Amino acid sequence: MSVPTPAPAGLTIEDLPWPEVELPPTDLPYDDGDKMESPWHFKQAVLLLDAYTAVRGPSKDYFIGANMFVYYSMRQVRNMDYRGPDVFIVNHVDGARERLSWIVWDEDGRYPDVIFELLSPSTEAGDLSAKKQLYEQVFRTPEYYCIAPGVARLMGWRLAPGGYQPMVADERGWLWSEELQLWLGAWRGNYLAEEQTWLRFYDPAGRLVPLPDEAATERAAAEAQRAEAATERAAAEAQRAEAATERAAAEAQRAEAATERAAAEAQRADELAARLAALEAELQRLRGRSRVQDDDEQQ
Repeated sequence: MSVPTPAPAGLTIEDLPWPEVELPPTDLPYDDGDKMESPWHFKQAVLLLDAYTAVRGPSKDYFIGANMFVYYSMRQVRNMDYRGPDVFIVNHVDGARERLSWIVWDEDGRYPDVIFELLSPSTEAGDLSAKKQLYEQVFRTPEYYCIAPGVARLMGWRLAPGGYQPMVADERGWLWSEELQLWLGAWRGNYLAEEQTWLRFYDPAGRLVPLPDEAATERAAAEAQRAEAATERAAAEAQRAEAATERAAAEAQRAEAATERAAAEAQRADELAARLAALEAELQRLRGRSRVQDDDEQQ
């Protein structure tokens, strides 16, 4: 066991002869200048950013990067062995801070939680071997996905004690992400003016997670539907009110006719009473004359 050399008498901690320590560089490159393989690759990366932002909202407690270098060791920097996943997600970090690259030693040792690589003829071999080994053994990234153009193939691995274990797709061909709590599956549709098959997120119930533009369109359609329903209800109410007015007018008309009939009946009753009175008077008069005649005859 070695014994530390005692500090010379009278020297403070600031005066001690400390060895030179190599500090990490701060001017690391963040872009290799290479374009993505095809419009599908570029748009699929953007779609994943767009979709995850739609799920989580503004990036306050997560970071999602695309085509961005990840720096994890000084040896990597010295060898200029730059590595940049197509898309990666780190949860439970300050996502509002601007970053040009993900530097592990500046992120309290945090590595990506989920990585997506978009396969192409020139990258597939590396994505399925060297990069997969790096993400498994160095990054210890919990989930790794590889997607072929047009989602012709969707592969996923989940980190286990023995290393990456392949995920098993369900009957729809979808993979369940424990880290994201979302389904990953193919979707055919138009995105950024291109009709293609894309990888999309689905919620635990299997519903497609709408992109911000889609959500706005759905909200507008729902508002229009609610407005149309309100218009139909108002029209129905107006129709019912009109029918009620017509019924009230008919009732009033019937009441007026009943009043007229009652007045006519009253008039007829008065006339009949008058005739009866006249007949009664005539009868009394005739009876009076008959008594007079009888008296004359008796005399």
